[in-house]
Amino acid sequence: DDRIQVTPTQIRSIERIGEWEFLSVSDEELVDTVRHGFFGDDELVRIYYGTIRLGIDLRDAQEGWIKTQGDSIQVLLPPIRLLDEDFIDEAKTRSFFESGSWNAQAREALYQKAYYAMKQRCLTPQNIRSAEDNACAQFFKMLTGMGYENVRVRIQRTPRQRQGTADPQRTSGKTR
Repeated sequence: DDRIQVTPTQIRSIERIGEWEFLSVSDEELVDTVRHGFFGDDELVRIYYGTIRLGIDLRDAQEGWIKTQGDSIQVLLPPIRLLDEDFIDEAKTRSFFESGSWNAQAREALYQKAYYAMKQRCLTPQNIRSAEDNACAQFFKMLTGMGYENVRVRIQRTPRQRQGTADPQRTSGKTR
């Protein structure tokens, strides 16, 4: 019998890893604000640094996400997503220019401006596709290393990712 079986223990050990990072994008944003006053303007300019990490969390995988038959295995991974919403490195944030006095509320508004600018710059369809390709390649390599000859790895798509596509799931897997 040359059939390969993924045991429940192997599946649980893969799932227990939880989050798998497949793309990391470092970014810096220079953001500013101006407060116009009667005697002059106050200005605050800060540089924010952050690292956006894209990947999957196998705790989000659907029931039956991994199926085997003989020497073949099919995997449906959960959608690629932002792994950590807290991606700005506060310790690296620097004041570039500051005139006048600024309260915590004004600084928080500037932080939020940088936060959304980083997300917009880094959470692009191209970066998500790159993370999907990396996920498929890494799972393909891991599963062929376990002895499977025919491996198909797919990524589940979110409703937002499905817009404009006929296929609700991206098939980025390789089959041998």
